[in-house]
Amino acid sequence: MDEQSLQELKKLKNIQEIIDFIRPYYPDINISKFQIGEIERALYHIYIKLIGKIMLVSPISMRNFLKFYLLKYEIMNIKQLIIGSIVGLTKKEKSKNINFLVEEYLDNTDFIKKLSELSDLSEIQLLMRKTKYNKAIREGILYFKNNNEIFVLEAFLDRLYYENLLKQKRIYNKKERTIINSFINLIIEIYNLKMIYRGIKNKIEPKILIQFIVHNYQFLNRQVIKNLINLKDVDVFFDKVEGYLKSVADIKDLTKRISFKREHFI
Repeated sequence: MDEQSLQELKKLKNIQEIIDFIRPYYPDINISKFQIGEIERALYHIYIKLIGKIMLVSPISMRNFLKFYLLKYEIMNIKQLIIGSIVGLTKKEKSKNINFLVEEYLDNTDFIKKLSELSDLSEIQLLMRKTKYNKAIREGILYFKNNNEIFVLEAFLDRLYYENLLKQKRIYNKKERTIINSFINLIIEIYNLKMIYRGIKNKIEPKILIQFIVHNYQFLNRQVIKNLINLKDVDVFFDKVEGYLKSVADIKDLTKRISFKREHFI
């Protein structure tokens, strides 16, 4: 989609007009109710199909990278199923929110189907015991039971995803590493900033919030992250991040041209 198309898209007045406009760009999009959740799921499905097509024609190291990348969407599935169980959704209702194509690419369809059949949190923990998600699920569910809050469960799962990406950096050759490492470093930095922002906004204690940080950096560093975690006010957070980024030599020229808008800060 080019710049002119994006400008035209901004002028549309309702969801149906938007879908009709983007349909030529996304010919497989299937929308019936024109609800935000339905549209989001449909676009994710198309995006994941595209990743699957790329995997088919990629060398093995790139296929592995894309599988690690797709874990993000498996984690979204797991969150949907656990939260659905907490709020009392039926198996059919929970399955509607799941992207099974992700699990097909990851060879995890049976696992996610078993998870969709469970509604008791203890049974969910038992199913997760032999998976990479065990610790995150165990500690997240424990915190939920004690505090009736799912923030920690989601945060532990998110951290697990980025830590897993980080561990895989060493498997790539020198040429691949040059591109992939920069990408991984950048999305981890964005994750850390988003997590700190959410923590400050939700008044999460710094000693809890720091557990969700992935200690890997692109433009910032450990001390800067520590300083941000200890802030109490989101406006101060925005000011500090803007100040830090504008002081980084590698991106100083770029940040001079950027208008830092709070609603689109990341």
